[in-house]
Amino acid sequence: MKIAVTGATGQLGRIVVNKLTEKTDAKNIIAVVRSKQKASDLNVETREADYDKSESLASALQGIDTLVFISGSEIGKRAPQHKNVIDAAKKNGVKRIIYTSLLHADQTSLGIAAEHIATENLLKSAGIPFTILRNGWYTENYGGSIANALGAGALYGSADKGKISSAPRKDYAEAIVAVVASDGHRNKTYELAGDEAFTLADLAAEISKQTGKNIAYTNLPVNEYANALAKAGLPEGVAQMFAGIDVSTSKGDLFDDSRTLSKLIGRPTTSLREVVAEMLKAA
Repeated sequence: MKIAVTGATGQLGRIVVNKLTEKTDAKNIIAVVRSKQKASDLNVETREADYDKSESLASALQGIDTLVFISGSEIGKRAPQHKNVIDAAKKNGVKRIIYTSLLHADQTSLGIAAEHIATENLLKSAGIPFTILRNGWYTENYGGSIANALGAGALYGSADKGKISSAPRKDYAEAIVAVVASDGHRNKTYELAGDEAFTLADLAAEISKQTGKNIAYTNLPVNEYANALAKAGLPEGVAQMFAGIDVSTSKGDLFDDSRTLSKLIGRPTTSLREVVAEMLKAA
């Protein structure tokens, strides 16, 4: 069985490829990448393709049985890009697609959900068996916030008391591999999130505990938080997006208590304490 992983040099894709090599012969794995040079350390066959270029995707997906379709990173361009991937899969007779979507994509107020829903609808009409993995927040997304908090002596945001059921990328990667390696996932959608929910105040407390510094969480009005992010160097549009994510967090959009992720991977998800410790080493 040939398994292709798109976005294989990305932060999630690399972990997926490496974990797949622990489950199956590396000869069965194809890394679909924009640049082979960046994939030289993956130790599997690589094929170059660009989500914007249909012809490159058609070539890259030849002879593929299972496609691990990791969503693109270019917000605003993903709907047409993802259509190109699905069309190429259909053209090549791919037998199964596993797609990484967004937690509660059909209910969330997060603006990035629309492109995921468009992709899910394309998958459902493509005639190819699929599994949709609606990934929750990656705990690593708070790496920059931790570094800034250590410098400022405070953690800022607009998430209020919103609960975050995040998990590190390695946990979500294990879920992908579990689905690839087992049956019973045909045309199913899974809501994936960490077992442990925390608020940004909890995150600040964990940083304080591990560093011995008094890091408090300060909740700001969304516009004030966006302005602070922009002053810190983020482009204005990006600053507005991150502030908006915090507002969605305050509404509960990053919370899920189904424990579906831990059930898929057969173990509890990685704790906030462990991930914070890893991020502090890198901060």
